[in-house]
Amino acid sequence: MAAVWAGVFPLLAAPEPHRVWGAIAGVGYLCAACAALWSRGRSVSVWVAVGGAVVVPLLVLLVTGGAQSEVGVIERSGVLTLHQATPYLADPRTVVEVTPYLPGTAVFGLPRAVLGDSGWLPQLLGDARLWCTAAFLGCLWGARRATRRAVGGGVPLGALVASPVVALPLCVSGVDLPLTGLLCLALACAARRRPLAAGLALAAACSLKWTAWPDVAVAVSLLAHRAGLRAAVRAAAVAVAGTVVIVLPSALLSPGPLVQQVFAFPMGLSDWETPAASPLPGRLLADLGPAGWYATVALLLAGGSAVAVSLVVRPPHDLVSAADRLALGLCLAFLLAPAGRFGYLALPVLLVMWARMVRGVPRAVPVRSRLVRTSEDPRPVPVGGAR
Repeated sequence: MAAVWAGVFPLLAAPEPHRVWGAIAGVGYLCAACAALWSRGRSVSVWVAVGGAVVVPLLVLLVTGGAQSEVGVIERSGVLTLHQATPYLADPRTVVEVTPYLPGTAVFGLPRAVLGDSGWLPQLLGDARLWCTAAFLGCLWGARRATRRAVGGGVPLGALVASPVVALPLCVSGVDLPLTGLLCLALACAARRRPLAAGLALAAACSLKWTAWPDVAVAVSLLAHRAGLRAAVRAAAVAVAGTVVIVLPSALLSPGPLVQQVFAFPMGLSDWETPAASPLPGRLLADLGPAGWYATVALLLAGGSAVAVSLVVRPPHDLVSAADRLALGLCLAFLLAPAGRFGYLALPVLLVMWARMVRGVPRAVPVRSRLVRTSEDPRPVPVGGAR
């Protein structure tokens, strides 16, 4: 299935980086399928898929300079932040000069600002995709630690990274991976009753994109259910305070450009036309005119309100239910937004896959007594017996 998915891209009028990834990854997935048939374990197949769908196409795109425009936007944000303490141009002349991200995203462009682009090694190491990927993998590792799962089990993690929902954005842009990883980390910390860690992860996520702000409600609701109202309020306070600390300098230095580029531009209210124009319901409705735009915004608010009510009526009780609720909210947001891309839906799919992967790979615990603790329930239970 993955090979078919990847093989479609070279046949479509997709951007060049997508076609390059599809041509290479399709072969990689086929080789992984053959390895699964010929080898006794699945580890060989997984790592063949990682090599063919991630490592090889990423190296090809890095060497040839192939990337989505988001990579250049992030790297320019880092350069601007280093020189003027804000990632926003005062008067963008084209859509390419618009920075539709919050100031935290500029962190992944700082290596380019420091290393420059003279010479193949600085050009390679300064690519924002490498740092976005490193942040993503680091967050997944931290989430596995937080949920007390086996951090040494590389096969499930490799299968997740090799899947098209991760491999494609990792190779062509990488911009949404840090956000996804931080959301996973926040949910994992909330499930383990760690309000400070959950709040810090939420603050980092909310400083990257404002679309992460509603996600705070899901993590806080999970934390309230598992650790009480006081812990939930503490996490929310840390998330809000951390976001303000990161965003406030740019908001004070360039309030107008920040509002226009970060909020008005994605909603279709600026002078620049957003390239996020997949034929999703919200986009099609907004194209009908002002009435259609207001209708899609109303539907978007209604969907968000419904998810918020569900958090009160039936709050998530564990990691999987929280990830599912967050994925549902994100799907509604991406489908009903006035501007969006099909690729945005990879984020909720990844959340659902990750939560089940973590739940399904428990860490082996040496039996030193007649009592052990499970990862989802800290209460001791008899070994080999019923609760």
